[in-house]
Amino acid sequence: MNKKKFTIYCLLLLCTAFGSCKKFLAEYSQDEIKPTTTADLAALMYSDAYPYNASFDTFDMLTDDIMCNGVAKGYQDQPVAEYVTALQNCMAMFKFDPLMFEASSTIPTGADVYSAYYAKIMGCNVVMDYLDKVSGTETDKNAILGQCLFLRAFFYMKLVTAYGLPYSGAVVNPETSLGLPLVLSSQVKDGGLKRNTLKEVYDQIEADLLKATDLLNANFEPPTTFRVGASTANALLSRFYLYRGLSTDWDKVIDYAGRVLAVKSSLTQMNTFYASGNFVSQGVYLSTGPEVLWGYGGTTTNDLSPYFPNQPNYYPPYAVSASLSTLYDKGNGTGTAYEGDLRYRAYFTTYINGSVFLYKPNKAPENEKYGGRGIRVAEVYLNRAEAYVKRFVQNGNAADRSGALADLNYLRRSRFDTRTVAYTPIAITDGAELFKFCQDERRRELCLEDGHRWVDIKRWGLSVTHSFISSDGSATQHTLPANSPLYALPIPYLAFLNNPALVQNPR
Repeated sequence: MNKKKFTIYCLLLLCTAFGSCKKFLAEYSQDEIKPTTTADLAALMYSDAYPYNASFDTFDMLTDDIMCNGVAKGYQDQPVAEYVTALQNCMAMFKFDPLMFEASSTIPTGADVYSAYYAKIMGCNVVMDYLDKVSGTETDKNAILGQCLFLRAFFYMKLVTAYGLPYSGAVVNPETSLGLPLVLSSQVKDGGLKRNTLKEVYDQIEADLLKATDLLNANFEPPTTFRVGASTANALLSRFYLYRGLSTDWDKVIDYAGRVLAVKSSLTQMNTFYASGNFVSQGVYLSTGPEVLWGYGGTTTNDLSPYFPNQPNYYPPYAVSASLSTLYDKGNGTGTAYEGDLRYRAYFTTYINGSVFLYKPNKAPENEKYGGRGIRVAEVYLNRAEAYVKRFVQNGNAADRSGALADLNYLRRSRFDTRTVAYTPIAITDGAELFKFCQDERRRELCLEDGHRWVDIKRWGLSVTHSFISSDGSATQHTLPANSPLYALPIPYLAFLNNPALVQNPR
């Protein structure tokens, strides 16, 4: 069966699940387009369940990793038109406007992740519901099931960390706090879908991931980093337990991170980016690189083009914040024999036109068309380090402190310029100080990447203050308070048109 027929079949089931499409369905003979083999289903899974290069907002515009510069003046001292549009498109999110996803606001491309992720979840459900109806080996069926369970868990984790409050946040009761509607089948449902609780959603994610890990471990070895396997599932479990943040979860973070690192532990050595004395970044999202567990999406540069339009002669309306760029140890300066923490050179495009500042993320090589985001080994080290620190603060066990320092130093050693100066390991003894360092290191490493910073702000209960500079140059301050109701983002208005049973988040 060809891909066009697969897509038609998937759309039929999507219509059946989310709307009244009886007349539409009657116009087609489903007998002609049913998948018959596991190869057919795998092709459908690759196109409709995997994210590939779909546009998903990472909500970095809500974080302290982005600052506003206003609008540059161009010909005859007039504002650059393209930049005026970009400034306005992102204004509601940057100013923490509670109406940012209403019809009255401009919703930037990809910012309605609610619809996008649910479409992918339905793709997973369609494939899983059809597994018993096709021919193929049990190994092939279990491989498909494992991948779909992983992907469904991944998409639900993205949804609940966007539209739900942090599981272990201040005054959050997961048993009553709203999560998202759990859609676990492609079958027809009468009426609207109500929101499940935060706990129910997290429990489902956990169940899917645990089953996926077992199935993938026994039945599937991914041929490339564009497919998920057992190590990717273990890595996502380490992230899941870190995000859930129960006192009993730290052991699990350490356990699942350890399973990943026992199989794949290498990191990109940024010293190798020097060629004849010149620093040429190869990125960390290189499909054949040492630390990518799973890659998806386009390049990191193109992923954020709505926020960072390409007008190289003028400073951009939004760019990497000063609070982020100053976190990096720059050694003796760019072009010297010692340039310190090389991530400030490797992870960003630098704007140079009368002034110099970090402009936008650049974690994948420009010639890599796909795989600019995903799951990396570096995150796994950071997950485990944070869990070690949390456990050290709880029990005072010196071995946990040593474990955290070992993970942090191993990561940092791979990122520093050691051509002429040896790396100096950190040796922090105080628990609170070590946790703060761990937070900053996570920000340095995972900045502007796949939504990590927005989730970290929420689960750590941090506040964010933005200075918005309008087209006329006037500045206003906007603050997202710690533990704000907006930690659970407003569900986009379009979702209510399709599901009247939804309840909006408090704002």
